[in-house]
Amino acid sequence: MSLAVLRSRALAGMDAPAVSVEVHLANGLPAMHIVGLPDAEVREAKDRVRAALQNSGFEVPNRRITVNLAPAELPKESGRFDLPIALGILAASEQIPARELDGYEFAGELSLSGSLRPVRGALAMSFAMQRRRAEGEPVRRFVLPAANADEAALVQDAVIHPAGTLLEVCAHFAARDEDGRLPRYRPVLPDQPPLYPDFADVKGQQQVKRALEVAAAGLHSALLIGPPGAGKSMLAARFPGLLPPLSEDEALESAAIQSLAGGFAIERWRRRPFRSPHHTSSGVALVGGGTVPRPGEVSLAHHGVLFLDELPVRSGFNLSVSNG
Repeated sequence: MSLAVLRSRALAGMDAPAVSVEVHLANGLPAMHIVGLPDAEVREAKDRVRAALQNSGFEVPNRRITVNLAPAELPKESGRFDLPIALGILAASEQIPARELDGYEFAGELSLSGSLRPVRGALAMSFAMQRRRAEGEPVRRFVLPAANADEAALVQDAVIHPAGTLLEVCAHFAARDEDGRLPRYRPVLPDQPPLYPDFADVKGQQQVKRALEVAAAGLHSALLIGPPGAGKSMLAARFPGLLPPLSEDEALESAAIQSLAGGFAIERWRRRPFRSPHHTSSGVALVGGGTVPRPGEVSLAHHGVLFLDELPVRSGFNLSVSNG
C-alpha cells in the first residue's frame, strides 16, 4: 500500500471545515513535499514529522513522499496536521494497520521527541464534527493531544481519545483488544456554579448599582462617567455576576471562541467572559483580523462583558449610541 488517506480539520473563523490528508509514497529521490495551500507552519511539518518518527522508533521511508491537504483552495495553518501526516506515512509504508483509520479524525502538533502538543480550536473542531453528524455524515472519533481533551469533550456525544505521544496513537491501532486502546475521555466539569466578584464588596453607589441591575436585566450597554477613583472599574468588573447563567449552547459558543484564541480553560466553563482591553489597543486587536483571521476583544467577550476603560482616550474613537 503506497497511499493512505486520513481525516482532519482546518479552521476558518468559527467553522472547522474537513480536510483530507493524503499521503503517497513513490519511487524517486528521498524527499517530502506538502501541497494544498499550506502556510509556513504546515510546510515545516516535514522536519517535525521526520524527527518524531525517528525518535519514536519508526522508519522514515527512503522514498519520495507527497502529502496533499485537500481541498486545495482552503488555506491550511498551524501544526495541527503533524499527527495525521505522521500516521499517513506509517500507514502508507505499512508500519501500522490502516483498516480503522477512516473512522477517526486527527489533530495534533508533534514535538521532535514524538510527544503531542496542544493546538488551537479543538472545541471548534469537535463542534463541527457533531454538526456534520447531525447532517447525516459518518460518525468519527477524534484523536488529539491530551491537553485539548477537556475542551473537545464538552460537545455532547463527542467521542474523544486523548493521547500524549505518537507511540500511544500507533499502539491504539495496533492493539488487538480494548486494553491496549486509548480510552474514551469523559470531562470532569466544575461542580460549583461560577463565582463572580460581588456587588456586596462595593460600599455605597446605590444609584449606580440600581442602574447596572436594570442594564443587566435588559441586556443593555452602560456608560460610566466619573472622576478617577469613583469605582467605575470595580463596578464594571462585577457586572457579569448580574447576568443570568449561560445556557448550554451559549456556553459552547463562548468556549469555542476562547478555544480559537488558545485561551480556554475548563475552570471557566459556563463563566461569562469579562474582557478589559487596554485603551491603547489597536482596531485589529478589538475587532479581530489578520491574514488568518483571529477573534478580537469584541468576539472574545461574546455572551459576556466588554469593558472599554478610558473610552475617550482611544485614538480616533467616536462614541455613538443606537437602538439597533
